[in-house]
Amino acid sequence: MSQSSRLDPASVERLLTIELARATERAAVAAARWRGRGDEMAADRAAAAAMREELARLPVRGRIVIGEEESGDSAGLPVGLEIGAAAGMRVELAVAPLEGATLCAKDQAGAISIAAAASSGALLQAPDCYMDKIAIGPGYAEGVVDLDRDPAENVRALAEAKGVSTGEITVCVLDRPRHAQIVSKCRKAGACVRLITDGDVAGVIFVTNPEETGVDMYLGSGGAPQGVLAAAALRCAGGQMQGRLVLETAEQRACALRHGLADLRKKYGVADMVTGDVVVCVTGVTDGRLVGGVVLDKSGIETETLVYRSATGTVRRIGARRRPGALLNL
Repeated sequence: MSQSSRLDPASVERLLTIELARATERAAVAAARWRGRGDEMAADRAAAAAMREELARLPVRGRIVIGEEESGDSAGLPVGLEIGAAAGMRVELAVAPLEGATLCAKDQAGAISIAAAASSGALLQAPDCYMDKIAIGPGYAEGVVDLDRDPAENVRALAEAKGVSTGEITVCVLDRPRHAQIVSKCRKAGACVRLITDGDVAGVIFVTNPEETGVDMYLGSGGAPQGVLAAAALRCAGGQMQGRLVLETAEQRACALRHGLADLRKKYGVADMVTGDVVVCVTGVTDGRLVGGVVLDKSGIETETLVYRSATGTVRRIGARRRPGALLNL
């Protein structure tokens, strides 16, 4: 009898949470050894290999539905990979062993390792394409902001709902030429715009805790798989999000069609992208507003991890320190 079949569902979820946190911690530490070395690919490969090794120990059977592109690398985490226990409960996994590889390579703030686990069929299997996104935090009526509205209108609506002036609204936007109009319109409406160079998963998650991160809204286009990962965190911590797939190539349209996602007009909310219970773990690689980075020194290794659980609506911040003799078994 497998370990998971001897446990009740709640115990399985708690155990899975611990194991998933270990996977993001291992990946973060592996990536952190490449901080500032200018080699994005090496950092990404190291993180993926470390996470895969840890996920192989899962007490459940997991299938990667959001992951890396198939590269033939046996140490990677491609979509479709089956990993974990041979029997027992089955889950879907969404992983980004190193979100913000450029940030890690340049030793800049905001690089993270993130993984989510949900029941089978619970995660939107988004193709590798762009997604237009808007997100705000918890505590607002549904429909306060909308992807189809002008950015300035969304800024004004959110300010009114929050009971502040537009000058007290901060919008996080990925710093890309395609977002020039969004930035201009938000600033003309009076909002502060915080530009991030990479890592829009963290950018979306910022909105779940504006008191700590200073971000009220996320706007712009980024990776669709990353949008699903961010939605998983919002399902746990609260908040609203809308996403619309941007299918630019025949391959992307074919992939979307296979999963029933070919409607270019459809707006996906959090509940459309993530259904049922989900566990999300985020470990910092470099220091950032969301979570602290890995500390490597002669006395050991320190990590900081955020653990989100939708079943309980909890967000835990876990700090771990390992003595040098235990470094190989995180």
